[in-house]
Amino acid sequence: MLNYITWNVNPELFSIGSLHIRWYGLLWALGIWLTLVITQKIYKHEKLPDQWLDKLFIYTVVGAVIGARLGHCLFYNPSYYLARPWEMLFIWQGGLASHGGAIGIIISTYLYNKKVSKRGFIWVFDRLVIGVAVAGAMIRLGNLMNSEIYGGPTTLPWGFIFLRDGQPDRFMRFCIV
Repeated sequence: MLNYITWNVNPELFSIGSLHIRWYGLLWALGIWLTLVITQKIYKHEKLPDQWLDKLFIYTVVGAVIGARLGHCLFYNPSYYLARPWEMLFIWQGGLASHGGAIGIIISTYLYNKKVSKRGFIWVFDRLVIGVAVAGAMIRLGNLMNSEIYGGPTTLPWGFIFLRDGQPDRFMRFCIV
């Protein structure tokens, strides 16, 4: 029987010269694309205008990314980023917060409803919820590939041992939350 899962995945999928493709970024992009595909099917089924979907996609992606970055900066280290606000733009240095992304999506969906669909806030959410849930799962898989965002110690058989720096003697056993 499995007593734990040993996890030692390289967060970098591949690189070409100075371009490094990481699992996290790929899974973020896949989540956004799957959200678009799912929402597109819903819009087509309901015979809604293509322009509405295009605008919803832009509003939602921009809201999610800006919200996630601002959430990281303002929830986790506000004094640092308020003293250096230009560094909030340095997304390549890492730092996105899912709860900030959720707030960004709520705000962008509200604006989309006011300016485009005018069908109601909940109406827009009903069309986005499945895709956003799938995107959230993809992003959490990206977190797993980065060996980040884990819970406390566990003795459960599905607990993970996250190997650090490829050194088997330096590990922690955690359960994914």
